[in-house]
Formats: sequence, structure tokens, C-alpha cells
Amino acid sequence: MRLLIFFDLPIETSAQRREYRDFRKFLLRAGFVMMQESVYSKIVLNATAAAAVRENVRKHKTTGGLIQMLLVTERQFERMEIVVGEGQTTVIDGDERLVIL
Repeated sequence: MRLLIFFDLPIETSAQRREYRDFRKFLLRAGFVMMQESVYSKIVLNATAAAAVRENVRKHKTTGGLIQMLLVTERQFERMEIVVGEGQTTVIDGDERLVIL
């Protein structure tokens, strides 16, 4: 599954810009990958893990603006159509995992 975060935050004052930077840094530290400006995604194992990540995002929400979360399956995510431009090839965003014990 993949959790998508969409946000539109005000950046008119220095406090709002600080909140924006802090929220963006939180997303990156939490393992989210930027797809576009203000659109981030993270692979989660199941609905339980997604619920934990969602709760963590709620804890780090900003005081203003708009933050939205969408949970989709990998199959739904793979069907995304790129209309203009190219997908990022430098970012590993697949669900293949290597475990060495």
C-alpha cells in the first residue's frame, strides 16, 4: 500500500514558512518521498502500519493550510498515468525488499 500526502500551506509570514519547512522535514524524516512539490508518498506494509503513519502525520500537522492523506494499493498506484514529463528514475519507490538474515 502507499500513503499519499497532499498539502497546501500558507507561507506569507516567517512563522508560516517555518511551519512549512518543519512539516516538510518531518515528512522526509518519516520516510516519505517527494513526488511533486507538496505531494509526498510512502510505502506501508498494511492498513495497521498506515494507521500508525497517519496518526503520526496528524501529530505533526500545521496550524493552518490544507493537508490531505490518501491510501492506495500498489496496483492502483502503478496505474497512475504520467501525462507530461517523466517519472523519477533516481528514486527507488518499488515494494521489492531484500532481507538478509
